[in-house]
Amino acid sequence: MSLAHGLLAGLDEIAEVGRDAARGGYSRHLWQGADLELREWFTARATSLGLDVETDRNGNLWAWWGLPGTDAVVTGSHLDSVPGGGAYDGPLGVVSALDAVARLKTTGFVPTRPFAVLVFAEEEGSRFGVACLGSRLISGAIDADAARALTDRDGVTLAEASVRAGLDPARLGADPAALSRVGLFIELHVEQGRGLIDLGSPVAVASSILAHGRWRLSFSGQGNHAGATTMGARRDPMVAAARAIVAVQDAAVAQPGSRATVGRFEVIPGGTNVIASTVHAWLDARAETDAETRALVAEITARTAAEAAHNGCSATVTEESWAPRVAFDPALRERFALALGDVPRLSSGAGHDAGVLASRVPSAMLFVRNPTGISHAPEEFAEPGDCVAGVEALEQLLRNVL
Repeated sequence: MSLAHGLLAGLDEIAEVGRDAARGGYSRHLWQGADLELREWFTARATSLGLDVETDRNGNLWAWWGLPGTDAVVTGSHLDSVPGGGAYDGPLGVVSALDAVARLKTTGFVPTRPFAVLVFAEEEGSRFGVACLGSRLISGAIDADAARALTDRDGVTLAEASVRAGLDPARLGADPAALSRVGLFIELHVEQGRGLIDLGSPVAVASSILAHGRWRLSFSGQGNHAGATTMGARRDPMVAAARAIVAVQDAAVAQPGSRATVGRFEVIPGGTNVIASTVHAWLDARAETDAETRALVAEITARTAAEAAHNGCSATVTEESWAPRVAFDPALRERFALALGDVPRLSSGAGHDAGVLASRVPSAMLFVRNPTGISHAPEEFAEPGDCVAGVEALEQLLRNVL
């Protein structure tokens, strides 16, 4: 079996898991059907390679080559997706890690350090609203009580969902014993952008990640009858929210290099012939620095309040997650880039588990070229040859550090 066939076989094996007929692409969310099936697939795939799989107290999966230990080299990514996401965001890193292990074993390589493939839980935050939840929990980057109280769209709390998944909710949270085993974390990921297209390279080493966060914009007005309420008598939060969403784009455009998106909307009560009483909209905001991101959100907050008041409504802006700018360790970045033939160094506008871990343990990332630049959508793609280059690069780095 060729390396190319082996890599594509891994992606093909899960190609039907979590397909979303309504949205297109995939919807794979924490501890629900598709995610559970993918966890079973990973366990079987890793076990067939002679790895020993364990689940930590936050639901992250570890597949160890030999005995667990300190100063371990760990590689991996995630298997969950955004609603209607692509096939490569997350799974490419997991499949590539397993293929790199298979390739190392085929040559008789024996690690001199503990080594594991790691699958993080809830990287996308699509079920409970906080991105990189598994890495945030294990590293203590999110308060355990706040995490347990997170709810999905059906009102199920993370604590309740963890019980159904066979975990003890009281043990969710910082896990210094598990984190202390990691001496180096390397995450391979499909690029989410066009950087490698422009650079003409199949792979790159990450240099930094933009500061980013998520906020809930809530608009309150007066619910009423759509036919009996004249236009001048309305306090319609839907209109306030719509105007505020336009203001979100205007604010981001006015701050070059910033990105602001409203991608989720919830209307209460949600009837066609009912003026809404409450509208929630979720904002994703990003910029090069922490200060620039905070300034952008402050401007959006001011515009949101103004649009609400103009329509006789009130508005609140609530922070749901925050990730400061990540600058990956320069020495490690340069060492890896040179080891791979002086490949490009590339900044990322997307958040990653490696970014969460970077402030706690030495961390690095590899990006694989995306020929369209499209991600978080069904059209997300990576050419087989570039995927092979990614596996080869990861294998080379593992040989370098193991």
